[in-house]
Amino acid sequence: MSGIISYKCPNCGGPLKFNPQKQKYACEYCLSEFAQEALMNEEEKTQEEKKESAVQPETLLYTCPSCGAELVTDSTTAASFCYYCHNPVILSQRLSGEFHPDYVIPFSYDKKEATAIFRDWLKKKRYIPKAFYSEDQIEKITGVYFPYLLYSCTTQGSLEARAERIRVWQSGDRRYTETKTYEVNRSGTMPVKFVPRNALKKANHKLVEGVLPFETDKLIPFTMGYLSGFVAERRDMEDQEFTDEVKSEIRTFAADTLRNSISSYDSVRVENQDIKLEDETWEYALLPVWTLTYNDESKNRIYYFTINGQTGKVCGEIPVDKGKLMLLFAKVFVPVCLLLLLVGYFI
Repeated sequence: MSGIISYKCPNCGGPLKFNPQKQKYACEYCLSEFAQEALMNEEEKTQEEKKESAVQPETLLYTCPSCGAELVTDSTTAASFCYYCHNPVILSQRLSGEFHPDYVIPFSYDKKEATAIFRDWLKKKRYIPKAFYSEDQIEKITGVYFPYLLYSCTTQGSLEARAERIRVWQSGDRRYTETKTYEVNRSGTMPVKFVPRNALKKANHKLVEGVLPFETDKLIPFTMGYLSGFVAERRDMEDQEFTDEVKSEIRTFAADTLRNSISSYDSVRVENQDIKLEDETWEYALLPVWTLTYNDESKNRIYYFTINGQTGKVCGEIPVDKGKLMLLFAKVFVPVCLLLLLVGYFI
């Protein structure tokens, strides 16, 4: 089926995966490595396929180009693996037209490094069920490119305030107070670049946004090859859903910045302020996150663990093993209760 891309090694035909450590594409079979420039011809072919498939209706059923197995995906999944031959595949038609990302930040941490970060994080936690950090569980850690909408603008702000300086002194048996009033004006221009909002409805927003911020100065133009070997999700939310919230956040920040620039006064009263947002743009980027989920069936609850795939920042929710807590209670409180009973007996 058109619209599916699987990057192949030019030397042996094996699948290529992006290596975060080397920032190159690597073949696991012949161990060849390729820089981005070496795959540009393949990317140009991909662009043509996207144009052809952009008008086709979206489907949830695909065929693996390596083994022919059928791939069933979620409606927002844009990159995944074949469950039979484990070949990485990219569903290019889901990243075409209005859903074609402007930018991407490649993974800086590979799976081995992400696993090490997870283990270090666990060392600081107690009373965790063994199933949460079993080898089978840790093996499920997955690199996912999540869709983010990025807002940018230029902020023009001005503020008028009345400020006072108060001086108090004592002379003899009299106490004097001197109040000086000033008119204070502040104005300035503040560029705002890439305020992120996660644009995937099914994502756990608390955790996906908990790994923020990304170093957005390292955004690069989107190339599909970076998705090879990872899972990627396509956005299913529009910028209109975030516009009011983001604008309010920026206006509040700009007003606070102007207000905080007024110092050395005893009191300040803002009388007038004006915040304008100009040159507003929304752009679309896929940003890297390592994810791990744990289904606690006893509580009918799913716990999430995420790592910023660029910076290594961790955000997570962990289950608590009640059995371990009961053992702690028994070790600490039961001896104390027995001691109190003995003391009361002898008294």
